[in-house]
Amino acid sequence: MTITGKILRDAIISGANNIQNQRARVDELNVFPVPDGDTGTNMAMTIGAAVPELEAMPDDCTVAQAGKAAASAMLRGARGNSGVITSLLFRGFSKALDGKKTAGADDLVAALQKGVEAAYKAVMKPTEGTILTVARVAGEEAAASGIADPVELWKLVMAAGQRALEDTPNLLPVLKKAGVVDAGGQGLMVIFEGMQQVFEGGDPVRAEEAAQNKAKLNSSAAGKGVYTDDLMTVEDIINGYCTQFLVHKNEGVSSDKLRAFCESNGDSVVVIEDDEVINCHVHTADPGKILTHAIQYGWLSTFKIENMHEQFLARQKQGKGLEKQKAAEQAPASEFTYAAVDPDQPYGFVAVAAGEGLKAVFTDLGVNAVVSGGQTMNPATEDIVAAAQSVPAQTIFVLPNNKNIIMAAEQAQKLADRRIVVLPTRTIPQGITAMLNFDPDSAVDANPIAMMQAADKGATGQVTFAARDSEFDGKKIKKGEMMALENGKIVDTGSDLTKTTYRLARSMVRARKDAQFITLISGCDVSEEEAEATAELIRKKVGGDIEVTHIVGGQPVYYYMLSVE
Repeated sequence: MTITGKILRDAIISGANNIQNQRARVDELNVFPVPDGDTGTNMAMTIGAAVPELEAMPDDCTVAQAGKAAASAMLRGARGNSGVITSLLFRGFSKALDGKKTAGADDLVAALQKGVEAAYKAVMKPTEGTILTVARVAGEEAAASGIADPVELWKLVMAAGQRALEDTPNLLPVLKKAGVVDAGGQGLMVIFEGMQQVFEGGDPVRAEEAAQNKAKLNSSAAGKGVYTDDLMTVEDIINGYCTQFLVHKNEGVSSDKLRAFCESNGDSVVVIEDDEVINCHVHTADPGKILTHAIQYGWLSTFKIENMHEQFLARQKQGKGLEKQKAAEQAPASEFTYAAVDPDQPYGFVAVAAGEGLKAVFTDLGVNAVVSGGQTMNPATEDIVAAAQSVPAQTIFVLPNNKNIIMAAEQAQKLADRRIVVLPTRTIPQGITAMLNFDPDSAVDANPIAMMQAADKGATGQVTFAARDSEFDGKKIKKGEMMALENGKIVDTGSDLTKTTYRLARSMVRARKDAQFITLISGCDVSEEEAEATAELIRKKVGGDIEVTHIVGGQPVYYYMLSVE
């Protein structure tokens, strides 16, 4: 048996649906009780980004075409560290199957090996006992097996991966203590399980909640110009054809001129490219004009042209607004507008933050574009690319401000049409400190080192709630209980928010005898009066000669974030 393009296409869709259906079970394996982006959800959203493009591919597609379409979409849609690693693993399929019509067992082995190699290279300090280990062991055993039948080979991949998954607690003590296996490794096995069902001749796993979740995930990113039936008539839709397609690039071309043409002949333009493909989305009055222009950049595939006038009228008859139709059936328009590089503007800044107060803080510090996101809301790589390309500068400094967003930001370097430098800020206070230490008189390349040195010197504190019952460092933590974290480690728990925050500030100051400043950033679930009272308590009992400043951040998840410098 050989793997055809149709089989590979359906297998990846099946894997995506399987992780989508089981994402909550994978999320629950996260041992750290802090509310986070959650492994299963991030992996489901990452591989799910490939489903629309794969579903649009014909049955006679090649494995090379299916692999490229999936890898390109996953790279753009990667969320969180687990999502980025997932996208890189499937990037191996694209590389190994390049130019092939069908795939045999040797090709699957090569795909696994190339994916593992790329994933390990992308992680600065690879940790064994994670998704990396599961993928590596499965690939190594597959390579050593000599099995010539792809179906039998995948059975071995599943068995080897499962053994590696069950061994993860022996490699990571924190997993053993919690009595769970690695969440990323489990997520990968769920994806592989869905693929196996198709490889063995079965129908793809069906997405139990696909429509509901797709609308939910897209609605928050729908950008500007949300219309409802009450405010709009069909005549208001000027560019009435939602046009999407892929350009398989000719050598040496870039997307700049195509993007400019689309913006001159339509709206809601989203153009993303990687090494092989330009993915184009535009609302236009003349799809033929767009396609005729686009073909000079390469050969076209994966067409999708929808008449939004018909969609609008259909939804009116059903009593549903165009907003739901757009969220469920169209690619969301970016909130950022593309800007060509200005050679006279050497640098610009993009930061990731949630909360109007924090957005205002970063804007005041000189950040040009703020991507909505953070803890529990990891933005996709393409969100960061869109923000970076809205800043008309030669070099864009990106501050992820969350450890689970750094890898997605680094992947944006491969997609943007301008230079991106990622400053690996792990928290909002680190991002603020980094911006405060930018020196416009220094050379552009000298600033990242100085900015990160300053960011690393400060101490970061966070007060949040336990997302699940847990035991960490010998402490039993109940779901909903207040937790204080100092530089990412749980140092205190309690039921009183003000006291927990005060104790955290006291601990942080004691650890830094040279402390001069405390910055208290209050979140959306804390009233300004309560936050001011907390700041005053810290001034009286902790401050002394230390200056205490309160900022209304408005961030979710964290009641307070603290910076001690």
